[in-house]
Amino acid sequence: MENSIDNNLKESQFTQKRYNTISAIYDLMEWPVEQLWYKKWRQKLWTEIDGPRVLEIGVGTGKNIPYYSDNVKLTGIDLSPGMLKRAKKLLPKYRQESVTLREMNAQQMDFPDETFDEVVATFVFCSVPDPVVGLKEALRVTKPGGKLHLLEHMQAEQPFWANVMERLDAPIHYLSGVHIARKTVANVEKAGWEIDRTKDLTVSGIFKRIDARKST
Repeated sequence: MENSIDNNLKESQFTQKRYNTISAIYDLMEWPVEQLWYKKWRQKLWTEIDGPRVLEIGVGTGKNIPYYSDNVKLTGIDLSPGMLKRAKKLLPKYRQESVTLREMNAQQMDFPDETFDEVVATFVFCSVPDPVVGLKEALRVTKPGGKLHLLEHMQAEQPFWANVMERLDAPIHYLSGVHIARKTVANVEKAGWEIDRTKDLTVSGIFKRIDARKST
């Protein structure tokens, strides 16, 4: 158990360092896929968030900030201070005075049980060192009947591409802090969420939207 905790801490520190390093160029790195896919997926997702108390895990450089609703009380967290610094600069531009952004590890959140009505994360659980632990924490801080909304990329469903992604996972993670062979739908279920739906966003099945809820 102690070794597991130590390994998780090292992984978290590694991930934080990687994202701090790339924070200045992160938006440029993701610009093509953001314009092609991510932007429209984010916009659609946020039109369906009712709150009123909402947690965004992995706020990053603030790519979801333009789509936050004025009707929700939003708290955003991220492991990387470098990423958060950029996100905070966007708040005045989009008049999001009521939004709170905090540096925090998704695997050990500093919120009381049953704080939020809804939890949102977009392309985050590919980089959380232990995604099941992070998803359990999200469950803990969500009210009974509350919802989880994810946009994620994960391991392909086709055996050939799944094998390729598994082989590439370690070197890509070393370079970027991202895992490309996660089985996120299964991880959501392992964490105790009840899945309402999964939707393939691309024909490959690599990109999905996942909607789940906490049992009452």
